[in-house]
Amino acid sequence: MEAWGGESIVILDFGSQYTQLIARRIREQKVFSVILPPRATIAEIREQRPAGVILSGGPASVTDRGAPTLDTGVFSLGVPVLGICYGLHLITVTGGGEVEKADRREYGHTVIAVERESDLFHETPAEQRVWMSHGDRAKKLPDGFSVTATSAEGVPAAMENPAKRVFALQFHPEVYHTAYGAEIIHNFLFRVCRCKPNWNSGSFVDREVEKIRNLVGGDRVLCAVSGGVDSSVMACLVDRAIGKQLVPVFVDNGLLRLHEAEEVKELLSQHLTTDLVFVDASEMFLGRLEGVVDAEKKRKIIGASFIDVFEEQSRIHGPFAFLAQGTLYPDVIESRSTVGPSATIKSHHNVGGLPDTLNFKLIEPLDLLFKDEVREVGRYLGLPDRSVKRHPFPGPGLAVRIPGAVTREDLDLLRRVDRIFIDALLREGLYDSVWQAFAVLLPVRSVGVMGDERTYQRSAVLRAVTSLDGMTADWARLPYEFLQQVSTDVINKVHGVNRVVYDISSKPPSTIEWE
Repeated sequence: MEAWGGESIVILDFGSQYTQLIARRIREQKVFSVILPPRATIAEIREQRPAGVILSGGPASVTDRGAPTLDTGVFSLGVPVLGICYGLHLITVTGGGEVEKADRREYGHTVIAVERESDLFHETPAEQRVWMSHGDRAKKLPDGFSVTATSAEGVPAAMENPAKRVFALQFHPEVYHTAYGAEIIHNFLFRVCRCKPNWNSGSFVDREVEKIRNLVGGDRVLCAVSGGVDSSVMACLVDRAIGKQLVPVFVDNGLLRLHEAEEVKELLSQHLTTDLVFVDASEMFLGRLEGVVDAEKKRKIIGASFIDVFEEQSRIHGPFAFLAQGTLYPDVIESRSTVGPSATIKSHHNVGGLPDTLNFKLIEPLDLLFKDEVREVGRYLGLPDRSVKRHPFPGPGLAVRIPGAVTREDLDLLRRVDRIFIDALLREGLYDSVWQAFAVLLPVRSVGVMGDERTYQRSAVLRAVTSLDGMTADWARLPYEFLQQVSTDVINKVHGVNRVVYDISSKPPSTIEWE
């Protein structure tokens, strides 16, 4: 993942569950943001051309042994610094102040009082509701700092040293629960950092097209496309940059949804200037997956199989110097665990599944973007709404929606259940109201009754979630009558399924996909 060509706000991630929200809130105001590990070097930070630096919150306490820290050279970069929650405590202790355990932890809504003028609180009220989540407090402020706001518990809620352009908040302005959080972030970006609002689809496309042309030169690029939003936008973007030097390959891996291969071929033939190569590799994929139960093994097998197909296509249509993929920023965060003291959640076939001996150089033009930003780029490139609004679909396909071993019979059952669910969402105007919806086929049989006969058949799960970027998600409150009708249709029309359940778990603690 390379640096954005313009100025940015660098976020040093100390493990907060809200770090990605900080990045999103900044980008919503048309300023680019990038998340780096807490111990990023000053050189790495400078590469991002920062107009400012934000220190995120985090679960640790600065009073703990081994608590995450940072290179204090951050304060000598010549740009403003904003600390949030744990970031405030870091600023306090690195500046010679003191942090102590609070007598009473503040968590949730509280009201703060702004006590003096501050650029951060420009045109916000003297009293405002904010979201707190901390167990420590600043006992003694560093030299040169003054308190600008206090909480109802008397805790310093904000402090600053305007001469050094260092600011800190005990609360979280990035969450919606903070009433004037967007205004506070806006003030930091434009009053304090003097940012220019130049992060948009047009500037992104122009920059990426130029970068791809310069990188590729006269070489040819093999492009993996699935027909999903990410790969379709990526393919159109690379196509705009190099045209006939691109060879887009669509692989039917046997793990696609009902009629998906035909729909993808039709879409891409209308929006690419170069011919699509179609490869039916379903027998190879399903053969390699036979009897494999572990979810991570399935993902790795599928990722390696994709690469094998692309290497074969390289020999047939090549030579190629590059492989283009639709990797997104959340893919990078979740797969490589590059930021903060967080854990890898799962591998993605287009990140974690790549073999060490890859024979292509990678082009990942979307790896700075969140999903909604990809959709905006797709619209800018002229893709139809039906494609741009399409729900996310995992790279490993239906293999991760069948817990346990994958069989052709189970794939057929799942496809039919999934199509009934998605068609119903579209018919009732509910499809665009959810982030992602799909069915899961469980390796569980249960007793049922149809007519006067006993049945012993499979159970299917319906899953629908709401989200902004896939990093967090909540289960969608679909109407009971709608779910009842879908359940009835599935049981009546899909022989082999006699029970339908609805998943009401959120992310976290669950993931969106089941595997």
